Amino acid sequence: MKKTIFVFLSIILTYIIIGNVVAVNNIIPDDAIRVRVIANSNTEYDQNIKYKVKEAIESDMYNLLKETKNLEEARSLIKDHLPSLEDNIYTTLQSEDYQLPFTVNFGLNYFPKKEFKGVTYDEGYYESVVVTLGEGLGDNWWCVLFPPLCMLEVEYDNTTDVEYTTMVKTIIDKYF
Repeated sequence: MKKTIFVFLSIILTYIIIGNVVAVNNIIPDDAIRVRVIANSNTEYDQNIKYKVKEAIESDMYNLLKETKNLEEARSLIKDHLPSLEDNIYTTLQSEDYQLPFTVNFGLNYFPKKEFKGVTYDEGYYESVVVTLGEGLGDNWWCVLFPPLCMLEVEYDNTTDVEYTTMVKTIIDKYF
């Protein structure tokens, strides 16, 4: 009987916990600054170019903002370093013999609704650095520059995905 009650309570608790996790929306702080790289198209070539640009700017942006203490300081650093960011992108594209133009925009930019790993990121206009390659009709990559939520992996070579677990699973593993 105790085992049946325990299993029943475990199921209810798991449902409540998972229900709360799935219902989470927008874990990005309101005062965040995002970065987005939009590919020219979804061809393999254009998507590879997008990732080359992402890799080229990711480390630079992380190093620029890793010691930043507040939003105003982050904005100022980004504005001051836009020319070097553009130079870095230009050099990367030249090394790939990429012939299409690109733009870099820092300000309020539109982000479509996105679901990723069970989290829904609302559509809207967000303060961001947006790099558009060519016509900008392809899939994009984005993350948060400030605070550097997804840029932290730049600092570590051996990163892994976060493993989520529930309190119920932890208790069951511990006692059974």
